[in-house]
Amino acid sequence: MNKEEKRLMRRQRLMDNKVYQAMGHVTNYMDRYYLDALIGLIPGWGDAIALLSALPFVYFAMRVVKSVPLTLAVVNNAVRDVLLGMIPFFVGDIIDLFHHANTQNMKLVQGFVDGDERIIKEVNRKAWQSALFILLFLAIIVLMFWLLARLIAFLPFPW
Repeated sequence: MNKEEKRLMRRQRLMDNKVYQAMGHVTNYMDRYYLDALIGLIPGWGDAIALLSALPFVYFAMRVVKSVPLTLAVVNNAVRDVLLGMIPFFVGDIIDLFHHANTQNMKLVQGFVDGDERIIKEVNRKAWQSALFILLFLAIIVLMFWLLARLIAFLPFPW
């Protein structure tokens, strides 16, 4: 069995996976029928509920494909979708009509599984973006704790 036949067998095995099929259904309902934008109209909770639609993609990338860069790229798209959807005055909901994060995630997964060089470069770029964002977020948390400790040390307490 040559390399191409092995790749095709692996691709078919991944496409027959129930999670992969669920990802196709999620993509269909959330992006093609604009359910993502409709759910985003729920005040306060809509974007958080829509974020749940990324769970099959994260699970598939992490547990089935077993790729950290693909997982980070999928999370990058999902978080970006939520952040864009949170823009107030219905601007975020209008953006949700055009952003289609689930479709983007499906393309990333398919291209990564197929070995598409362009998609793999995009996955790696988004993975680095996600890693930098996580490091920045952790640095901000550490800074906040440091500032809190300095504030507590500065305040005169009766004990």
